[in-house]
Amino acid sequence: MKNVWNNFKKNPLFLPIICMILVLLINLFKDPGFFSIGVKNGVLYGRLVDVLNRGSEIAILAIGQTLVVAVSAGTDISVGSVMALAACGGCVVLTGYGNTSVTSVIAPIGLGIFVGIIYGGICGCINGAMVAKLKVQPMVATLILYTAARAVGLLLCNNQISYIRYEPYKYLGNFFPGCPIPTPILVTILMIVLAQLILKKTSLGLYVQSVGINSRASKICGIDSEKICFICYVICGLCAGVAGMIASSRIYSADSNNIGLNYEMDSILAVALGGNSLAGGKFNMAGSIIGAYTIQAITTTLLAMGVSTDQAPVVKAIIVVAIVTIQAPVFRSWLEKRRTEKKLAKEAVV
Repeated sequence: MKNVWNNFKKNPLFLPIICMILVLLINLFKDPGFFSIGVKNGVLYGRLVDVLNRGSEIAILAIGQTLVVAVSAGTDISVGSVMALAACGGCVVLTGYGNTSVTSVIAPIGLGIFVGIIYGGICGCINGAMVAKLKVQPMVATLILYTAARAVGLLLCNNQISYIRYEPYKYLGNFFPGCPIPTPILVTILMIVLAQLILKKTSLGLYVQSVGINSRASKICGIDSEKICFICYVICGLCAGVAGMIASSRIYSADSNNIGLNYEMDSILAVALGGNSLAGGKFNMAGSIIGAYTIQAITTTLLAMGVSTDQAPVVKAIIVVAIVTIQAPVFRSWLEKRRTEKKLAKEAVV
């Protein structure tokens, strides 16, 4: 058992998992039934279900953000705005231009969702071309859509919020009839499985890490660094498109001003909390997913403890700083050095 514990401590996921568990355990002081899960009206409910459900969009964004960080040593700060643009683009297909509220759709639901995801992919192409082909710094390149995407989405919706009061449209962001598990959780699982299949069953995962570690050396070895970087940004855009359509379905509308607001920061934090280096190179997708749900768990915890929405970001920032510090290589090296010194001191006494 001791060997198993020691091996687990050496695992890169050790600290992310421990941090998430600690955040969740804090809820027991406020609500002893925090971990209870029940079934009501045929669907699962409970705080843990809420964490998994509400954290779905961030988890999906973290998939794309992880690849972007790994391949370019930069971040995509446009994903929140791209979510809004994708939601508006998909909803316009369903409602028609200029309609503020509809009770039926003019196109199949699947087509609207597909178009919304494609909007996200197009945004990913724009970001990828800027970074991979034009060699613009990732933050500067994605700053363009961070600023413009919401405005474009608003123009698509004729400067108004488009409501889709059509029951089937709510399924993606809530529950499918007869299914007790929230649909966003199922979509997140599907996205994670697809990402793992692509990264493990193809050479993309290896190429991403190679390009992130040394782009020039990778090019000499025959890897098309520009193409790999471009693909990662496209994947990130597609993930933002999926997350945007889920967010839109939750509120059955296209609200360009509020969908995905500040989600770009949460997705970047998810990558960092997962133990991934923002300097690029080697990455751990599982760590990013854990980081995404850790962020949502912090948000849920603060709301459960009665922290106001105005004060929550301050408390959340303090918690995130503490978690990042604990996971920092310098801090871990210092702790290891202290343990070694204490061990040597005890041996000297004996």
